[in-house]
Amino acid sequence: MSRSGFNRNQRLEGEIRAVLSETLLRGVKDPRLEGVVVSAVRLNRDRTHAMVYFSIFGDAERQRQAADGFGAATSFLRGELGRRMRLRILPSLEFHRDDSYEYGDRIERLLEDLHRSEGEEQ
Repeated sequence: MSRSGFNRNQRLEGEIRAVLSETLLRGVKDPRLEGVVVSAVRLNRDRTHAMVYFSIFGDAERQRQAADGFGAATSFLRGELGRRMRLRILPSLEFHRDDSYEYGDRIERLLEDLHRSEGEEQ
């Protein structure tokens, strides 16, 4: 992919993320999607498929409910993308939970424990 194609994908990913975020905040009435944050969007090379990563705080049941909510709202969200963005090809949407925040938090706690244990040894 050329550099300009890469930049275009990045710009489109940001725009899709913004439209989905705003739609979730203002347009979706499904309580399962309350508090959900769209953390990233990744388009494939030909821009026909978008992987949408979302974060939600809560237990496994809350995360499952959010995933179910996205399953029910996918066509609505895709329709909103089509209405608000001028795209020749409207990408299909696939939703995945983003666990990078949890992973980062876990690493931070491990490092704190390591520093605490080093302080106790001295």
